[in-house]
Amino acid sequence: MGDTVRWLTPEEQRAWRGFVRLHERLGGRLGRRLQSEAGVSPADFAVLVHLTDSPQGRQRYQDLARALEWEKSRMSHHIARMAGRGMVVREECAEDARGAFVVITDAGRAAIEAAAPRHVEAVRELFLDHVTPAELRALAEISERVIGKLDEERNAPDKQS
Repeated sequence: MGDTVRWLTPEEQRAWRGFVRLHERLGGRLGRRLQSEAGVSPADFAVLVHLTDSPQGRQRYQDLARALEWEKSRMSHHIARMAGRGMVVREECAEDARGAFVVITDAGRAAIEAAAPRHVEAVRELFLDHVTPAELRALAEISERVIGKLDEERNAPDKQS
């Protein structure tokens, strides 16, 4: 890190702190609703969403961990807890003895099918109903641009782990 700090301007600080507060409050409220209404934690929901978006409902451990930005140990512990509740199973990879897949089970599919409608309604009530279509488009563009940059940095040859 260089000697010169580029401190945030008041406008930048207002925007950044507002974004952080929004993320924290929205995440907290959505998480509590998922847990109380569907019995699914936010982490469970994130895993299940990724698995249902994948062909055959399965993903390699390392790819799922990378997509969720989770450390290897967190991934391992959480998948073990979900497997204990019957939501996922671990499958060894025939092509790579060191690799394994996380696979959604029927119980996992039932859990996300029950949680998803409630989650969508909560997202609408807590967020989407309070922004205009133009604001939504701008947010999508900003999010995609920043995520693209983060992905570039993560995938740079000297940054890979």
